[in-house]
Amino acid sequence: MVTRRGGFLSGIDRFDAALFGISPREAISLDPQHRLLLETAHEALENAGIAPDGLASSSTGVFVGITTNDYFYHMHSIGADTTEIYVGTGTALNAASGRISFTWGLQGPCVSVDTACSSSLVAVHLACQSLRAGDSDLALAGGVNVVLLPDPMVLFSKWGMMAPDGRCKTFDAAADGFVRAEGCAMIALKRLSDAMAAGDNILAVIRGSAVNSDGRSSGLTVPHGPAQQAVVRRALEDATLEADALDYIEAHGTGTPLGDPIEVEALGAVMNAGPRRQNPLLIGSIKTNIGHTEAASGIAGLLKVVTGASPRGDSSAPQFRNAERPHSLDRASHCRPHDADAVASWRAATPCRR
Repeated sequence: MVTRRGGFLSGIDRFDAALFGISPREAISLDPQHRLLLETAHEALENAGIAPDGLASSSTGVFVGITTNDYFYHMHSIGADTTEIYVGTGTALNAASGRISFTWGLQGPCVSVDTACSSSLVAVHLACQSLRAGDSDLALAGGVNVVLLPDPMVLFSKWGMMAPDGRCKTFDAAADGFVRAEGCAMIALKRLSDAMAAGDNILAVIRGSAVNSDGRSSGLTVPHGPAQQAVVRRALEDATLEADALDYIEAHGTGTPLGDPIEVEALGAVMNAGPRRQNPLLIGSIKTNIGHTEAASGIAGLLKVVTGASPRGDSSAPQFRNAERPHSLDRASHCRPHDADAVASWRAATPCRR
């Protein structure tokens, strides 16, 4: 293992089980990821001004991105004879979303999504589709990642994926891998017309989204530039926006010397097309601030953009770090890393921030 560093949460053993009607005995067997999802789902509803206990029997959907299952292996190592009976439901990935629906009696779609690092963004996409189709009137969407065992870090180190210094140096010539991190976030989504009619505090609008797969590339874990171009174009089409209408891109940007150049080149091919772009396209990645939260990385980036685009936003929006010698951006002439001055200018000069 080349590094022991990571973006680790504190207090993941703390949980108000009684708030969610969970007995102390069952709580012990509950994966910390499930606990965090319950807590952040509750917070998302509170921030939206929605009482969770008033949602029983409602068409509220739950869409959760979750990949790792470290707690299951930890509990399994104790031995079957001493393992609590609740381990089965406490560590099942499908129960991560199911417990949220069960706790408040939500009767909309309930889905746990595992598409690796894109899990939480795919969850948001599915939530939007559910709202558009009328399957949900309210949707909770997000993702979670908790690192409890060293085994994956050992494997990633053997693959050469981990940054020895524990820093994601996204788009930098010194990029040498990512650092694993923990995190959890959930957001509350409604159709715009419903949110406006209810007088809700609307933080942002998702105009469109798209999902695809890399298909066949040079390796199972290697990104495929043409496929990335295609999904960006489809998202723009779904949002009925031209590429030059966008001012900022929150990239995946893990800080690997293989993935970053492919991603930036794909973005450049789509965003630099046509003569109408007047200003540089700002680009960044929250992984330079908090590390790679894997299944939760997409929702982390989305929240960063919402914070940065807010008229009230200030230094609370994470600033892009570690690109001391920009390298990957050479492949996209109109792209440049964002900094505090660039974000301030964006807020001041752009009435509708995208």
